[in-house]
Amino acid sequence: MKDRLFILSQYLLPHHLLSRLIGCAAECRVGWFKNRLIGWFAQQYQVNMSEAQVEDLTAFAHFNDFFTRALKDGARPLDTAPGSVLSPADGAVSQLGKIEQGRIFQAKGHSFSVIELLGGDSQRAAPFMGGDFATVYLSPKDYHRVHMPLTGTLKEMVYVPGRLFSVNQTTAENVPELFARNERVVCLFDTERGPMAVVLVGAMIVASIETVWAGLITPPKRALKTFRYDEAARAPIVLEKGAELGRFKLGSTAVVLFGPEQVQWAEGLAANSPVKMGQRLGLPRS
Repeated sequence: MKDRLFILSQYLLPHHLLSRLIGCAAECRVGWFKNRLIGWFAQQYQVNMSEAQVEDLTAFAHFNDFFTRALKDGARPLDTAPGSVLSPADGAVSQLGKIEQGRIFQAKGHSFSVIELLGGDSQRAAPFMGGDFATVYLSPKDYHRVHMPLTGTLKEMVYVPGRLFSVNQTTAENVPELFARNERVVCLFDTERGPMAVVLVGAMIVASIETVWAGLITPPKRALKTFRYDEAARAPIVLEKGAELGRFKLGSTAVVLFGPEQVQWAEGLAANSPVKMGQRLGLPRS
């Protein structure tokens, strides 16, 4: 009954209004307010500040500054195996596996369309049909910057408007096509393993999503927008393996896609497996 009431509330709440209001509070620079909020959050979620570049909780300009904090050098060593695919973020594997019949497994009999996830364009989705996916969920205590699984040349970025359902195990099991319904930013790259998509999925109270090349992407006007980065349009943007790609202000989920026969996910990884940014998520298929 408790879960059913929670899911019902997810459909009734004004997702975007609530998220924007919380976003305003997260940008508040009033000392007593931001210090109490940061201190409460760090204690409530047992945030490990010993690995942060700035350990003093009162030194952050506002809550979002704390939430997107940088880590000390060496805090996330990158896997050194040749061709390895890195976890893009700290968190836990929500699901990973094959893309079957154009759909990605979500949880408990639910799945979602690759075409819808990537913004409704079948040509954009075509290279990933029959490929592989990994979904990484970032919990509140996690490091909330997202990094490159492989070195890649940016080809396209798409802002896809949508709802802002909470993202957790309960909603994954009960909200159909959750990740293809929420607001998201799709980033498409060319890599040594062919096309790669990294999709930054928003959620309830996610105030904004940013990328390192374009800055703040959400919240814009809620209309689908496509940005192309081909050589004729502008200078190539190349991000090295392990480099920062973007960040969540009150984070959510990253979905990584590859084409068929390109990667093999690491043995031992399954739903709910904890991961750290930079650890091996997979290896190239021979």
